[in-house]
Amino acid sequence: MSVAPQVTVSTGIVRGEAIDGVRRYLGIPYAAAPFGPNRFRGPQPAPAWEGVRDATAFGPTAPQHPYPGAIGDLLGSVEIPGDEILSINIWAPEDAAGAPVVLWIHGGALERGTAALPLYDGAAFARAGIVFASINYRLGSEGFSVLDGAPRNLGLRDAAAGLAWVHGEIASFGGDPSQITAMGESAGGAIVAGLLANPSSRSLIARAIIESGPLEAQTAKKAGRVTAQLAKRLGVRADRASFLGATPAKLLHARRRQAAGSSPLGGAPGFQFAVDAESLPHSPHEVLADTDVPLLIGSNTDEYRLWFPPAALAGISPAKLLLARLALRIPRTAVAAYRATFPGASTGEIFGQLATDIMLRAPLTRLASARTAPTYVYEFAWQSTVRDLRAAHALELGFVFDRLGDPEAQRLAGADAPQDLAEEMHSAWIAFIKTGDPGWSRFGPERMTRLFDTQTSTVAQRRTGALDLLP
Repeated sequence: MSVAPQVTVSTGIVRGEAIDGVRRYLGIPYAAAPFGPNRFRGPQPAPAWEGVRDATAFGPTAPQHPYPGAIGDLLGSVEIPGDEILSINIWAPEDAAGAPVVLWIHGGALERGTAALPLYDGAAFARAGIVFASINYRLGSEGFSVLDGAPRNLGLRDAAAGLAWVHGEIASFGGDPSQITAMGESAGGAIVAGLLANPSSRSLIARAIIESGPLEAQTAKKAGRVTAQLAKRLGVRADRASFLGATPAKLLHARRRQAAGSSPLGGAPGFQFAVDAESLPHSPHEVLADTDVPLLIGSNTDEYRLWFPPAALAGISPAKLLLARLALRIPRTAVAAYRATFPGASTGEIFGQLATDIMLRAPLTRLASARTAPTYVYEFAWQSTVRDLRAAHALELGFVFDRLGDPEAQRLAGADAPQDLAEEMHSAWIAFIKTGDPGWSRFGPERMTRLFDTQTSTVAQRRTGALDLLP
């Protein structure tokens, strides 16, 4: 029987477990529990412990409700009770020494998700010689409220604290602190962008991967709309003292009532980053072009189909598309170009494609076009037959993690997704983490893009005529 591995970090000794050549340590606090006196405060140092701390189980998850309705059938959740939600998990090769490091930041619209999802197991990266770390951070009202008397962007500050922990401690696990790749999907990708936009955290990042991540932060007033509405619903002021009087569960219930019937593309306001002198001095979309960190960035062809079941798409009328066009200041010529690009698409499909291109694909394209540092762009185009998702948001995760056999991946991809595509994507991500080059041409004037599909190829970016008409 193998001896359980132990590692000493600044706060004490942790005992993990060795599995098939990988040493795994779970639930290590990187900051103090953000409740009690620490609630609605910036992340505080993790307290030290005596003796050896067991690190064989994931730490508690941030307060959240599972995904509602049809989307809940596609995206799972894990609930682990407890207060020490600011924890980190490490997968390291048994013989790691000076190995490259990746810090994974999960998505979930800034109000759901956890690093404890089995889909995010880092063993495949560790077997490839990478030290893989993943973190939890504060979500929803606890992490992204805009309150008088409280710091802005607490969940982003948590991620910055997790990154700083990795930089300071990862050498004890065999990782090289000068070779950290920050990697995230959806809201996790937005957090990576936020870390890159802050000079103090950017200095700790060697490379970055952003999968389908929004790049824009808002003014405090706009980002605070969700908080202001919640405060009104609760009958309190939008300040720290008042929100301290509401339990996390009470805030969650109020948010559920507020968001009923909404989606990331419409309805009640969602949680967003606020531009803030200390935690986020500028919106990422304004400053990432000037950063010198190599970047791998991309999106999926049919992002919107995760949020809109076929019946919902069928219910989107030309009048709603017109209202969206006017609200988003989309030129009439752009709508016509999208209809020409997607012949036979319904009005709902045109609406969804426009909205998600404005949110994701157009900003990443503008960013990639403006950068001089190494930038690699991909489009994930393989189409799932599950619920006619096609190449929906989050579908690529089972491929990137090479875990198509995981039930969470199969919720989106089905049981017969192509394993060779997973191996190809996983290998490309590994190559970028190790070398800064995923294996295809940099994005430049030719707009060369890696198209991941049944047959993968490097091509000039698709659908640019319609895309370039967007505001």
